[in-house]
Amino acid sequence: MGRISGLVPSRFLTLLAHLVVVITLFWSRDSNIQACLPLTFTTEEYKTQDIQLVAALAVTLGLFAVELAGFFSGVSMFNSTQSLLSIGAHCSASVALSFFIFERWECTTYWYIFVFCRYRNIPCVGVGEGLPHM
Repeated sequence: MGRISGLVPSRFLTLLAHLVVVITLFWSRDSNIQACLPLTFTTEEYKTQDIQLVAALAVTLGLFAVELAGFFSGVSMFNSTQSLLSIGAHCSASVALSFFIFERWECTTYWYIFVFCRYRNIPCVGVGEGLPHM
């Protein structure tokens, strides 16, 4: 029982760390958008890249709402497998997105981070349970 009680606060803290990094990315997305564009770009190209990055961040925040609702309702709070996968995914996403912000990576890199850090949580939510394992 000691391991489970230690996983719950760890999961909560990694969820909040990831959420803080995503909100920070909303505020400082200008440098990442400029990294996606050539040296000379039009305002239309800038707006297109901005809309794409905001859409990606909005999807991330929507999935945060789903995960936090499941966590706070108690549905997944004491599931140790879900907690371990969530801690690993959100911790790695927090570190990767910190580098994304500070190193000014291109916008397409965000989707790679998103897929890598979200795909590990999908089997624990129940999606794909009827599919055969390969």
